[in-house]
Amino acid sequence: MNDHSSRHTPPLKLIIAIDGPAGAGKSTIASRLARKLGYVNLESGAMYRALAFKAINHDISFDDEAALVKLAQGSRIHLEPTIGGNRTLLDGHDVSLRIRERDVTEAASRVSVHPEVRAWMVARQREMGAGGGVVMEGRDIGTRVFPDADLKIFLDADPVVREQRRMEQHKIKGEVAASVAADLRERDRRDRTRAASPLVAAGDAVIIDSTKLSEEEVLDQIEKLVRDRIG
Repeated sequence: MNDHSSRHTPPLKLIIAIDGPAGAGKSTIASRLARKLGYVNLESGAMYRALAFKAINHDISFDDEAALVKLAQGSRIHLEPTIGGNRTLLDGHDVSLRIRERDVTEAASRVSVHPEVRAWMVARQREMGAGGGVVMEGRDIGTRVFPDADLKIFLDADPVVREQRRMEQHKIKGEVAASVAADLRERDRRDRTRAASPLVAAGDAVIIDSTKLSEEEVLDQIEKLVRDRIG
């Protein structure tokens, strides 16, 4: 008997998790991959940045976990896909550009260490990605947010190379460059040593070292892995 049901089966919508340290290229790769696949790019970092920005505006200490959780519970953080990438909406306002500035980046790193803050974020992220068809990047996506993700990537690179990429990305030179490099090393330390969901590769993640690879080469490797999962 012929089974015609497969003709109407929708394409498989994977959950793809990309983790790794700052400067490894996660955001760029996740954004490009999502566009190529027609998936939604869920930026966990943008969500933490949005909360950090709100904490700055409300003059809330980055060390006050209870106040930060209360602030989060009263917040609406939404990622809106566009052709050029996501818009980040905080309580209905577009904060996409502001949350990329250095003070918010540093604040987000401090806000994200709190277990209860991360628990709130994880719940929101799971809701947003539950239907599949998503590429999500961060530092604990494959280990904490989506431990059953269809494909897990851990994107890493030599620390010196990651620092150089960050300088080029923000067109930074001189004394400011040294300060930014120090900030990146401190973020690495916090990410890897925090009690709640420290930065580690999931046991079943595919580790890609992008130190000597171009964006295209990294993207090609991941696309092949995606095709293997779907096929």
